[in-house]
Amino acid sequence: MVQLTVDGKQVQAREGAYVLEAVRSLGIELPTLCHNDTLSPDGRCRLCMVEVEERGRKRIVTSCLFPVSEGLQVRTDGERAVRVRQMVLELYLARHPEAPEIRKLAAEQGVTVSRFGEDSDHQRCILCGLCVRTCAEVVGVNALGFAQRGIAKRVGTPFLEASETCIGCGACVFSCPTNIIVMKDEGPVRKIWSKQFEMQTCAACGRYFAPVFQLQWIEKKTGVPYEKLQVCPDCR
Repeated sequence: MVQLTVDGKQVQAREGAYVLEAVRSLGIELPTLCHNDTLSPDGRCRLCMVEVEERGRKRIVTSCLFPVSEGLQVRTDGERAVRVRQMVLELYLARHPEAPEIRKLAAEQGVTVSRFGEDSDHQRCILCGLCVRTCAEVVGVNALGFAQRGIAKRVGTPFLEASETCIGCGACVFSCPTNIIVMKDEGPVRKIWSKQFEMQTCAACGRYFAPVFQLQWIEKKTGVPYEKLQVCPDCR
């Protein structure tokens, strides 16, 4: 264990932990859009910025990627860190002003309007990468990734075409903080990422509950017979 100071309070953290974990252990809520405790840290959203001081040197760092160390001093409420977080939120408001999660975080940080003009890209993806990491680390199929660079950068399937590896599970949809990934269930068909999936009916209640392709993938990965997978979570 190492001991550090967060906003003047002493706290112990396990060696190898990141500053964000130590901060939240004190009940201090730093805003994040790309962080999830079940996924590897990425530091992409730049909302969890804090000021740290080591050996007399102060700097602004991304708390979800900065490791704790003995004697480290952290300020979450310093003027520099607060100003950086507010500017980042202004940029997110310009990118996706309609997103409830962004508006909520902005209001919590004292940001109500953005000084930047509204982004003309109607895709509104904030490139947080949660869907990409969820697909890779939780689902394990790596159907999504980043394409192109700079202002043209975007998330999607390879060549933005129907992916051979996507199983239609919808985990990416539920992980997206701005709700811009479109998934439609229309009776026996699910549509997502330019691909259509046949839906399986529950053997008990008869409702459609999962893509056949997803259940076949689970059968292959786990060895559980397909017959046992034909029952929805509510009827198990």
